[in-house]
Amino acid sequence: MKVVVQVKLVPDAVQALAIGSTLRTVNEAANWVSKVAFDRGVPREYELRKHTYAHLKDSGLGAQAAQHTIKKVRDAYTVLKANIRAGNLGRPGSKRRTKVESKPITFRPDAAHPYDDRCLSWQYDAQTISIWTAVGRLKNLRFACSADQLKTLREYRQGESDLIERDGVFYLIAVCEVPEAKQYEPDGFIGVDLGIVNIATTSTGHRAAGRGLNRYRQRQLRLRRKLQAKGTPSAKRRLKHRRRKEQRHAANINHIISKKIVTEAERTSAGIALENLGGIRQRVRLRKPQRATLHSWAFHQLGTFIDYKARRAGVPLVYVDPAYTSQTCAECGHINKRNRVDQATFICRSCGVVAHADRNASRNIAARGEAAWTAGRESRVPAATQAARTEENTPQPVVPYLQTQSLKAGSS
Repeated sequence: MKVVVQVKLVPDAVQALAIGSTLRTVNEAANWVSKVAFDRGVPREYELRKHTYAHLKDSGLGAQAAQHTIKKVRDAYTVLKANIRAGNLGRPGSKRRTKVESKPITFRPDAAHPYDDRCLSWQYDAQTISIWTAVGRLKNLRFACSADQLKTLREYRQGESDLIERDGVFYLIAVCEVPEAKQYEPDGFIGVDLGIVNIATTSTGHRAAGRGLNRYRQRQLRLRRKLQAKGTPSAKRRLKHRRRKEQRHAANINHIISKKIVTEAERTSAGIALENLGGIRQRVRLRKPQRATLHSWAFHQLGTFIDYKARRAGVPLVYVDPAYTSQTCAECGHINKRNRVDQATFICRSCGVVAHADRNASRNIAARGEAAWTAGRESRVPAATQAARTEENTPQPVVPYLQTQSLKAGSS
């Protein structure tokens, strides 16, 4: 399982200038390569390298830096093509899609740049790195991270690391290949109902209320509007200083919630069943005041956190179809739109059971998760092995004794 570890670089003034100029240099080169690729119809990486590699080397980039720059550009066009094919940029002829297809991809001056082990080496004991720059190799460049991050880097770091600049601070994002824990056979499933009023509600009774986070988002929204309306240089500095603060706060809350859910599942030897909410923003139609709330709902991030924490702990995880889970009675299975009286109340029109709506939905999700796990378990045996087992377990036809003796006599 791949996880990333982000460490903060602590350069001195000279080192900071060298790293900053390197990022600007490689991204200017990436913009030039992107223009060449666009003019030539975005050829394959090998062909693009024939048209650009020599020029990049002559401009002062090292061999590995030039290769990574070309590959970064080609990967960007691959992602763009995939988004166009998936329809994420609109239909053919739409304004957004036409705008994207009519010009080459551009890279910001502080965009991330990949480094491999030839351009970057780690000294874990001293917590320093040696890194290639456009003005030469920098050695003894310090980095800061927690003890757990350092242990993960020392034991599991593999592949490339990305150098980025964010708000004047440099970071290295390293890829680590962490082994997954062996999954156990779950004793039941914990269903998790995701929402906005209640961020997560489990079938075991845990409810993570979203009131605090929603109020925090509203407060941040009012403050941003106030500063934007003011428009003074001081207000713009405050806006820049507060950027991504709400995002970090929401991510921290999602980490806390996901850790509680996975810990409870591991403690009770249960699995986790999550809703597959992909495409919900395209399906749901809301009034304008509600759109900001829907689009700031970080359900995918919470699901991702639960996913990777469960894989590291060996907790089984399944995704289920969320259709009608809020309208289905967890006791009798009756489906009726009127069962959901309001946001918090569920009253079955058939059996009369009264329950919290999110808790009832989480129980339905848990039942679907157990059914999905059972179906998957039955289909895990390879086809050849399953056929052999079927043949082995099939009773052979019983031949009467007299018929057997007559056959033997005839053969003799």
